Amino acid sequence: MIPKIASKVIYGTAWKKEQTTALVVAAVLKGFRAIDTACQPKHYREDLVGEALTILQDKHGIKREDLWLQTKFTPISGQDDSQPLPYDPSDTLPKQIFTSFSKSLSNLRTSYLDSYVLHSPFQTLDQTLEAWQTLSALQDEGKVKLIGVSNTYDVRVLAALCKVRKVQVVQNRWYEGNEWDKSVFSFCKEHDIMYQSFWTLSGSPTLLSSPYLLSIARASSCTPEQALFKIAQEAGVTPLTGTTSGIHMGEDLAVHRINLASEGLQKEHSVVSDLLIG
Repeated sequence: MIPKIASKVIYGTAWKKEQTTALVVAAVLKGFRAIDTACQPKHYREDLVGEALTILQDKHGIKREDLWLQTKFTPISGQDDSQPLPYDPSDTLPKQIFTSFSKSLSNLRTSYLDSYVLHSPFQTLDQTLEAWQTLSALQDEGKVKLIGVSNTYDVRVLAALCKVRKVQVVQNRWYEGNEWDKSVFSFCKEHDIMYQSFWTLSGSPTLLSSPYLLSIARASSCTPEQALFKIAQEAGVTPLTGTTSGIHMGEDLAVHRINLASEGLQKEHSVVSDLLIG
């Protein structure tokens, strides 16, 4: 499973472009030990994550096995066909996944993955199940430790996948715009599935400026963003952060050490918890 400290927060590499190498190196040197990427040139530079891993090992002595690495298979609907594709879309779906997986290993300069995730469900459940069976085969071969799905907001899809092989990771938007994805999060809690969140900060300006969260943050001597991440962690959510700021990297890593004040703040905690978790 994901190391205890790494499970508190994951560094996300989407939209970093040519800055990816420098930012991943900076994030790991700050203390991040879990990294998320994807074999999707449209939004990620998976190859530059691999370059960063080599720099970290050669120059800083941080070995591959010291890190928790997650990447994704992105269906053709999520790819940009004006850029080189990581697989031939005319191939069978299992072959597309095997080819993309091999490309990820090459890009990341590794022989295994800690987590491999379907970037999204397919247009039909049958296709999604076929893809899931392929990820299960990779897991059976020992090439990946955990398998999961992203951008999956229908509990029925998760239940169908679990009949084939237990879903071990879900990575979804968890923010005010989708009312905190309560049904999927509850399913994950019930079935002991790691729930990873993204868009949690950038997608929640109303909550971050609410008097309830601000009161909790002030009393706890932390920022509203840190308070939100801490509440998420205590609920069982593993947040992703994609910050490019060294200061914010440090603040995000420090969240697990924060003790949220509770005295005299019962109402504030109740309102925020009900909003997030229900």
